Amino acid sequence: MANKSKQNTKAFAQSKRLRRRWITFLRMIRYGVNNFSRNAWLTVAATVVMTITLLIVFMAVAAQNILADTATDVGRHIDRSIYLKTGTTEQQAGQIISDLQHLSNVDSVTFISTEQGRANFVQQNKTDPGALSALTEATNKIPATVRISLKNVNDTSQLINFVNTNQHLKQYIDTTRPPTFMGNRKSAIDTIAAWTLAAQRAGIAASVMFMAISMLIIFNTIRMAIFNRRDEIEMMKLIGADKGFIRGPFVIEAMVYGLIAAIIATAGGYALLLAAKPHVVNWGITIAPTITLVTTYIAFVLLAMMILGALVGMISSLLATRRYLKI
Repeated sequence: MANKSKQNTKAFAQSKRLRRRWITFLRMIRYGVNNFSRNAWLTVAATVVMTITLLIVFMAVAAQNILADTATDVGRHIDRSIYLKTGTTEQQAGQIISDLQHLSNVDSVTFISTEQGRANFVQQNKTDPGALSALTEATNKIPATVRISLKNVNDTSQLINFVNTNQHLKQYIDTTRPPTFMGNRKSAIDTIAAWTLAAQRAGIAASVMFMAISMLIIFNTIRMAIFNRRDEIEMMKLIGADKGFIRGPFVIEAMVYGLIAAIIATAGGYALLLAAKPHVVNWGITIAPTITLVTTYIAFVLLAMMILGALVGMISSLLATRRYLKI
């Protein structure tokens, strides 16, 4: 009976401690939110810089995705062809096509016979008498063509290795015409890939730089807040407030900067994407998939931005309170 009474007493005491902690936590949140509006100019400055930082992060990620989609789209329209000897039939090229289809990076393979190639040439140049005259003189020189579509448009290593090693291909390949992915067009694809990587690195660098600036401004904002409230802090110390309760409102205040900035930055970034769409489409930039992705997962995007903003604010505040809040 005595043991049961002790257990009940212990459970009651534990419940009381948890309730006290919860009430303390709610008070810290209330004080932190109230502090947010006490220094209007410092609050606006910190929130604006945080908003710019998060907007740059948003746009950097979006731009990297847009560039990747654009590079993929452009890559799909770049001809990747292997030229076979004039008159090579689809049946003769069957083993070559089969071997290509077994490559992991190959999406599809299309065979164009000499006759079909000639018909395509005539259709494309029907208004050019000079081209048609040249075709008549070189009828027997039009090659059969194997066109390849890749899954990863920036990786042609498998195709290059295939051209160099496949025994079936060596019997029929037109040695006077190198495959398109081994000439000047390969350098164009490599250039697109290089620009995509450079843009990604520039976006990361800009994000890190502005994040550091944002953390510095929030750091100084919290330092000023500590200085302005030094009398309150001294009074809280005298009545026995613990370190966490004194530090908590400053951390909450900085996190509020990040949360509000995240909402504004997400809305602004999404609006910029929608506003840019009609303009960049005319330049051949593939932006629609990115807008669709953001629209579909807007809640997750906002949540990620809010977590990032709150984290930046929390780290800045903890650094400031650790250095300037003498408790």
